[in-house]
Parts: sequence; structure tokens; C-alpha cells
Amino acid sequence: MATLSENVLFGMGNPLLDICAVVDKDFLDKYGLKPNDQILAEEKHKELFEELVKKFKVEYHAGGSTQNSVKVAQWMIQFPHKAATFFGCIGTDKFGEILKRKTEEAHVDAHYYEQSEEPTGTCAACITSDNRSLIANLAAANCYKKENHLDVEKNWKLVEKAKVYYIAGFFLTVSPESIMKVAIQASANNKIFTLNLSAPFISQFYKDQLMEVMPYVDVLFGNETTEDIEEIARKTQALKKANPKRPRVVVITQGKDDTIMATENEVRTFPVLISDQSEIVDTNGAGDAFVGGFLSQLVYERPLTECIRAGHYAASVIIKRSGCTFPEKPDFK
Repeated sequence: MATLSENVLFGMGNPLLDICAVVDKDFLDKYGLKPNDQILAEEKHKELFEELVKKFKVEYHAGGSTQNSVKVAQWMIQFPHKAATFFGCIGTDKFGEILKRKTEEAHVDAHYYEQSEEPTGTCAACITSDNRSLIANLAAANCYKKENHLDVEKNWKLVEKAKVYYIAGFFLTVSPESIMKVAIQASANNKIFTLNLSAPFISQFYKDQLMEVMPYVDVLFGNETTEDIEEIARKTQALKKANPKRPRVVVITQGKDDTIMATENEVRTFPVLISDQSEIVDTNGAGDAFVGGFLSQLVYERPLTECIRAGHYAASVIIKRSGCTFPEKPDFK
């Protein structure tokens, strides 16, 4: 087994503190929430987060798409601790302190940009029977400043230490200039830069930012929202590349259907691990978990087929639990 160094994997994104609680219908009604929904918090949800904590028994987890993936990768890697680094913006408040503690418990080396204008981003998971209503308040996550954090020498040194980089497309809405700086450095040093398309609105409304970073993307993750996935994967794979020594790989997950991978020479499909439907608790973190599993093998420079197998394994563990959580140790061989 090859040994990894600390900070070999670098992630940057929108850190959120997940606040999970079993709630009653009255609570959903009060804030106009549907049982199985994912929404961004509005003015009317302002008091929701504090009330959730006061009224119900809550569990806290370090969340946000990129942070989830990095956390899963660290769990799959196990040792060394702090193989994974994470950058993002939080507030100087109670939720920020809890988030720092939770990330530390996950053995991720998080270096947050802390500011006091906006509170720490939160995501409330309001559980009723087998439904979850998710309300995200990005708040501080939207306030990441390249010049105040990424450009600081001690932070940039951590970026340079990494061999594999991962950023979810959501961060294109926050700091595209930070993404470009990391992507260009990865490409110039023949390291692996990976990006996730994250959600349809990213390619719709942030197309320019996405196309600017695309030449530097070595592995692109996406999930199905359209027909003829294989053709799309093939075309995306063939887009212009800044570092031709590393042909792009496109990986598209499709929930319970086959995962598709397009490389320079072929498009292949991989069946997911079939779970007993009755064991599935929550599919929300499955995509993030897949990426985390994939990255955990990529840092070892293992074959792509092995990366996909690890992705499927991680996703199969996470969907049997509430939220993006996992047992103490993976059982991946």
C-alpha cells in the first residue's frame, strides 16, 4: 500500500453546517416547507435555524457539497489524517465553531476564511418519517475572498502541496477567480484538477465561467438531467484541453442506473452496487459520496475503474444512513 502525504487532496467550496432534526408537520407548515424538497433560505426562514436548535434534538455535521466529498475521501483513505485539505468561508460565530470542530473530527485539514459580516452557512435537514426537507442558507459561504485567503502565502503553500484538486461547480457562483488560480497551477505542474457540474443552473447561468475553467479540467463529474448521456459525455471529453498530456475524463452518475465514463478512446458503463430498496434511508449525499470515493483512489494513482468502484462503494454506504455520514471505518477491499 503506497503511503500518502498530508494535504495530498485539496478541496475548495461552500462550507455549510448541516443541522439535522426530526420535526413535526407544524414546524414544516410554519415555514411553508414541503416534506421532500431542497430550497434556498428566504427572509421568512430567518428564525428557522435557531428555532430548530431550540425546539428539537439536533445533530450537527460538516456539510456542503465539496466538503462532503473531501470528508468521504478522507474517511476512505483513513491514514494519514489530514490527507485532505479544505478551503471555504465561515462566520465568526457559534455555528462556525461547531463546524470547525466537526471538520476536525472528520480528520480533514480545514483552513477557513473567517469573517464577521455574514453568519456561517447552514443547511437545515428537517426530517419527517422518511422524508427530508432541506433548507440551505449559504450566508458566509458566499463571501470567500481570493485576495484575503487563497493568495496568503501559508494558504497557497497548502495548494501547492496537493496532487489532486476538487471543486464543485457551485463555487463558480462565489469565486471563479479562485477556481482559475488553482486550475492553472494544477495544469502548469501536471497535477490533476477535477470539477463537478453540480446542478443544471450552473451550466445555464454560469456558462462563461464554466467554459473558462473547462480547458484545465482533467476529470469532470456530472449527473443525469438529460437524454443521450453517452453522446454528451463524448463531446465534453473532446473539448479543448490546456494540458494535452492529460486527456480529459468525464464521469456521469445516474442515480441507480449505470455510471458512464468517457475517456479519449471509449465510453464505458459501470453498473452501480445494487442495494436492497428497504435499506435506503437517504439518497441526498450519494453524488458527493461517489466523488469522495473516486478521489480516494485517484490520489493513489489507481486505475479509473478502481476509482469508480470506490465511488460506487462510498455511495452505497452513505444512502443507508441519514445525511452524508458513515461508520468509523470503510469496508472497501
